[in-house]
Amino acid sequence: MNLPAASPNPLTGRSKKVFITGGTGFIGSHLLKQFASTEHELLAVRRENAHPRIDIGREPQWLTKPLDELDTADLTGVEVLVHLASVGVSPKRASWQELFYWNVSVFVRLLEQAKLAGIKRLVVAGTFAEYGRSADAYEFIPPDAPLLPTYAYAASKAAAFQAAMGFAVQEHIELCYLRIFSAFGDGQFADNFWPALKRAAESGSDFPMTAGEQVRDYVPVEDVAAQFLKAVGRTDVVPGIPHTRNVASGVPVTMRQFAEHWWHKWNARGKLLFGALPYRPNEVMRFVPLVEVEE
Repeated sequence: MNLPAASPNPLTGRSKKVFITGGTGFIGSHLLKQFASTEHELLAVRRENAHPRIDIGREPQWLTKPLDELDTADLTGVEVLVHLASVGVSPKRASWQELFYWNVSVFVRLLEQAKLAGIKRLVVAGTFAEYGRSADAYEFIPPDAPLLPTYAYAASKAAAFQAAMGFAVQEHIELCYLRIFSAFGDGQFADNFWPALKRAAESGSDFPMTAGEQVRDYVPVEDVAAQFLKAVGRTDVVPGIPHTRNVASGVPVTMRQFAEHWWHKWNARGKLLFGALPYRPNEVMRFVPLVEVEE
């Protein structure tokens, strides 16, 4: 019997030479760990004395150099650039000038160097915060919703997205832009919500927080890393037609529900002090994405 030829899987592809920024960060560390089990050739830039947040197994070829000093020679032979590096990720603070220098100006310079080096694909990390007030208009936010950021970091990332979009279209380059929702897990910055909650639970302390009515989509960092790894190998991305998607679990919960779940899971002895902290200024109460389901 002659069977029809199998259709190519649009989510896989041959091994590639990949350059990663932000590889010592929270999500970058988990991505490097997942890359370690593949045949991709990895290069990653890092600052002096910077190391991944978790054990990543196979080390990439490290380039120790400031991000704003990368040049075409550093990217020669690279097929895919994965850009995760970012300044000012909450709760870390940075000025408007710092945010727009590193997240926009340095990013645009990196895009230009990538083009000169002949890189064919860009995989770029965005954030759900770019949507801002658009979240009020959608029960489930689509990837093409207007970007209406409400604070400096979100504004810088929205500007970076517009730059990446225009660059990819004009230069006929493949772009996968992945907006990450509320990622959590091992290696996360200690003052973020989930690690701070875990620290209080393990120490037996009470945990002050807001009333917890905000609705969010919490996604394990391992799932986020898997989406970036998938984006590197996709075979269905068309040059000049950006591929934008939300990276999320598809399961919205309130922050109170999320906190209670983990508090009980860790058998915490302290109390969750709901309402002990005020909401942030301009707090968007519901951030729920439309998540594309793939086979």
